[in-house]
Formats: sequence, structure tokens, C-alpha cells
Amino acid sequence: MNKKVNIIGAGLVGSLLSIYLAKRGYKINIFERRPDMRKAAMSAGKSINLALSDRGWKGLEGVGIADEIKKIAIPMYGRFIHHKDGSTAYQPYGKEGQAIYSVSRAEINMRLMDLAEQQKNVTIHFNEKCISVDKQNLSAEFENTETNTISKHKSDLIFGSDGAFAASRLNLQLTSDRFEYNQHYIEAGYKELIIPPGPNGEFLIEKNALHIWPRGSFMMIALPNMDGNFTCTLFLPFEGEFSFEKLRTEEDISTFFNEQFPDAVPLMPTLIDDFMNNPTSSLVTVKCYPWTFEDKIALIGDAAHAVVPFYGQGMNCGFEDCVVLNELIGKHNEDWNKIMNDYQELRKPDADAIADLAIANFVEMRDKTADPKFLLQKKIEARFSEKYPEKWIPLYSMVTYSPHIRYSTAMKEGQKQELIMQKIMAMPEIDKKWDSEEVEKEILKSIK
Repeated sequence: MNKKVNIIGAGLVGSLLSIYLAKRGYKINIFERRPDMRKAAMSAGKSINLALSDRGWKGLEGVGIADEIKKIAIPMYGRFIHHKDGSTAYQPYGKEGQAIYSVSRAEINMRLMDLAEQQKNVTIHFNEKCISVDKQNLSAEFENTETNTISKHKSDLIFGSDGAFAASRLNLQLTSDRFEYNQHYIEAGYKELIIPPGPNGEFLIEKNALHIWPRGSFMMIALPNMDGNFTCTLFLPFEGEFSFEKLRTEEDISTFFNEQFPDAVPLMPTLIDDFMNNPTSSLVTVKCYPWTFEDKIALIGDAAHAVVPFYGQGMNCGFEDCVVLNELIGKHNEDWNKIMNDYQELRKPDADAIADLAIANFVEMRDKTADPKFLLQKKIEARFSEKYPEKWIPLYSMVTYSPHIRYSTAMKEGQKQELIMQKIMAMPEIDKKWDSEEVEKEILKSIK
């Protein structure tokens, strides 16, 4: 068999995919536009720490590398909310012991590249920019960004895994009839900042939590890193009353942060420099169709479905693509016609669902996590779910801790749950009787 596979992009998904295919005996060449990040100095300000949850772990376990990645991951058991008045609140994510894991994008990518190269049939070529994909002859053309030489590489299969602004997808888009493509930028951008470790390398705020400073139309979050610092990300509209366009001078920045995040400022000694020097980046959702071309070419990960980071599912969704594809290879016994067809049919609705859920979760994180009514609703749901786990899994738990439930199913169930909860929250004096038998019976009646 020993089929040759070209993978465009050595990011998280491309690297993991190469390990899955290599273990099945395929010969893999990965072409990466950037230099080898393991040798190059990483530039600050573009990483966004990633949240690894059960779907992602399943992808890593599938090739036996989860333990290796656990060494660079920090569990976060809940949201730690920082209010403007300096008070705080803690909201656990799931049941006791359930966590999402903070990992550095660069660290996990470098580890996955190492593990890919440990497979004897995987080669990664760096500084190779994709300039064309020839669907007829199944070849891809690359320009070396150091030497400007052009090379052509034929293979039996091609996977485009080169991210949200994929050159592989653009090539297929321009050469395919009726290719649907939609990109949507949200009104907010992001800028990365830092809370360094304390004098003895200690974490200055709770280590095992995702910190959120919710402020209505904007928010800041912080995720822990192995070396004691926190990667902070400010999500702020580009224009408007509170926006990046209003923060021009050091004085503007200082005033804004002291008013909005007074408890964080003392922990951020390099705040002004970081704000002035780190890039402001935009956030895009990408949806497209088709993802596959005959039985030879497929898009995977962000190249097929870029999502905004507010559900922490971009990487997890991409890793799940690899799991599903691998299962289909086994199920269809290497019949790539059936594999490609099923892969697209199964994954497209789920990718669309998590894209929509991620946008909705932005609103939840910045507006609702500080709203007492919303918090009461979550408390009622958690209590009911604990008592009737077979009747009610909260939406967040379906998405984050239930890899056996498809994203599209979780979204539909979540919509039904929300309608029920709207009725419950409208009950008179719900804040006094939220944990009563009356409320429980009402939910049971509504489910039926």
C-alpha cells in the first residue's frame, strides 16, 4: 500500500494527522511555509494559549502521545471571575475533577512536530510556501522562501491543513465550480499581554483556573503557563466608546486599565510596553464547502473551519477531525472514495455548530459571567444535572467533556435546554426557591 501523502501545513492538526497516517503505513511529506519554530525565536503577541479538552485529549490518546503532552499542560478547573469592584467569584467548569488544560500553542506544536518526526515515514520541509494545487495531476507546487526555488511534489493524497488563511483552500476555491466560502470577522480584536511570575517564580493569581475580567462589550482573560506567568488576552472592539482606536497614548492605556482592571494592573509591570509593541489581531470565522475533492484531496482543521477562540475548541475540533478520519480509514478499509465522502458529511455540520457556539460564548463570557441571573440559571442547571445526569448534561459539558456527543447534537440540545430554562427563570421568586422540588418538577415536566 505505502501511499504517498502530501500535507500542506505543519501546524497542530497537520502534525497530528501525519502521525495518524504514518502509523497506518503512509509515507508523509509535510510542507510548512514558516521556518522551523523549534530553531527560530518566537515572536510575542500572537499565540493565544490554547485550552485542551476531552475531544483534543482523545485525538492525542489515539496515537499514544497524550502523556507526553500532559507534561506541558496545566489543568484549569473553573472560571475565576474578577469584578470591577475588586470582588471575585469562582465558577467550576464541570463535575469535581473535570478540567480544561492550558497549553502554549508553540509548545504543543513543537512537541507534535518532534513526535511526527519520530515516525520513520514522516518528513517535514520548512520554508516551503504553497503556490498551487493541481487537482488533475495530484501535485502541489511550493516556493522555498529562502532560495526562491520552485518545486513540484506528486502524491496519492493531499491534505490542506495550513490554517484559517489557507493557501491550499484558496487554490481549490479558485479552481472549483460552486465552491462556497464565507468569512466573518467579529467586531472585536485581541492583544496579548502578560502577568509575569512572582519574585520566586510563583503564580501571582490562582494557577488552576481560567481568569476572566468580564466588562460587557469587552473582556480580558488570563491562562497559566508552565513557567509561572499568565498569558493575558484583551478582547476589545476595534472602534467605539471602549475600543483599540481610543487607546493611542500611554496615558490612554494607563487610564483605561486602572479604571477597568484595577486588580490586574499591579501584576502587569510591562503593561504599557506590551500594549504598545504587541500586535492587535483580528478574529475570523471561516466556513466553506466542499471540504473534499474526489477521493484525493481534503481540507482539515482551520483550513476547513476556522472558529473564534471563545469556546476553546479550535484545536480540539481539528484534532477531532483526525480522530474521525482515522476511524473512517479503518471502517472503509482504505477506500478513500467512501472515507472522503463520510468525513465531509460527518464533520461539516459539527464544524458549523461549534463555530456558531463559539460566537455565542463570547457574549456569555464578556456579558453574562458577571450577571447574577445568569449565574443562578447555571446553578439550577448544575443541581438538576447532578440529580438527573441521564436527563440533562449542560451544554458546556456536552461540548467540553463529552467527545461521544457531536457538536451539532450538543447545539440542538443546548437550544432546547435554553427554552426550558427561560420558563424556569420566569417563575415568580425563582431566586428564593431555585433549589425547591417545585422547580425540579417543572423542569422534569418540560423535558417530557
